[in-house]
Amino acid sequence: MAYEQQRQRLLMKYPAIEDLAKKACQRMPQVGWEYLITGTGREELVHRNTADFNEITLTPQFCKGQLNPRIQTTLFGQQYQAPYGVAPVGLTGLMWPRAEVLLAQTAVKRGIPFTLSTLATETPETVGPHVGEMGWFQLYPPREPELRRTLLKRAWDHGFRTLMVTADVPTPSRRERTKRAGMGIPPKISANFLWQGLTHPVWSWGTLKNGLPSLRTVANYSEFSSMMSVGEFVQDQMGGNLSWEYCQQVRDEWDGPVVVKGLLHPRDAEIAVEIGMDGVVVSNHGARQFDGAPSAIKALPEVVRAVKGKTKILMDSGVRSGLDILRALSLGADFVFLGRAFIYGVAALGKIGGEHVVEILSGDLKNNMSQLGIEDLNELYDGLAS
Repeated sequence: MAYEQQRQRLLMKYPAIEDLAKKACQRMPQVGWEYLITGTGREELVHRNTADFNEITLTPQFCKGQLNPRIQTTLFGQQYQAPYGVAPVGLTGLMWPRAEVLLAQTAVKRGIPFTLSTLATETPETVGPHVGEMGWFQLYPPREPELRRTLLKRAWDHGFRTLMVTADVPTPSRRERTKRAGMGIPPKISANFLWQGLTHPVWSWGTLKNGLPSLRTVANYSEFSSMMSVGEFVQDQMGGNLSWEYCQQVRDEWDGPVVVKGLLHPRDAEIAVEIGMDGVVVSNHGARQFDGAPSAIKALPEVVRAVKGKTKILMDSGVRSGLDILRALSLGADFVFLGRAFIYGVAALGKIGGEHVVEILSGDLKNNMSQLGIEDLNELYDGLAS
């Protein structure tokens, strides 16, 4: 009874993802907030990602009688309780201490996948015990094959079974907004950073208990111990070297499903199918890499047509609601990922924040399925959206 009362109270106070974002902004230091919401360049793609979702309409059909929408989904042989999951986010602990662990726990409770980034602030060893069978791992491709194999083994040995290879970071983007906020990657401990900590005491207390945010998964591979040296190591050794041959090598080295993240061009999706990838993620990295790219939702239909059902199609970038999830599925996506929404949740509400995001998204998805006149996601068909 107490749980249901809390659930209803939170749904009244924070009925939408935007409400959590407002609360998160108040509780996070400015440098963390700017890092989370930033794009690159003039940030026009940030707006296109959401605006293009709003252009997609779905035509309802009525007189269907009582509807009981079902949103359970099977992907790569694993059953999930919803057709969406937690996208990988780098430097997560900068935005909220232990966010990776909190969201991994949410994933287990709610039966959705959680994806740990190579550049997260927690390691496969610390997150693995919390993620159960819901663990995915996002690989930023190291230049050295032995480093790659070591990272893959660490992820596999600690329960992460689906691999997401990042393709859409050929080089670090400029992200001018984060520079204006004084943000380095990893962040520097400056007077401004310390002041922001003092003025955000809940964040600071969590950070003191968990330690300053750092790239812990890769820190041990650097020859140096300072945060800046680790950052230089990441820029020098990870990214900028991905090729289809590299993807094939990763496919051969990983025993579970492998998906390539960040594809927008139909030909890239076709090549991914040709080399045996289990899925592709249509994504523009949350508008953080190339401001001139199309929105992911606009690129999705062409990728669907190119793939012709030969591999699973996932997508992220710009998803903010259950209706957005429904729109993506109606255009051919098999699964959807969200990053910022879940960070808003834990930053706003702490350990219960991830679960509240699930409440919002699943409730909105089921409600809009009823409005549309469907009970099962399989009833969505190509051409429903316009």
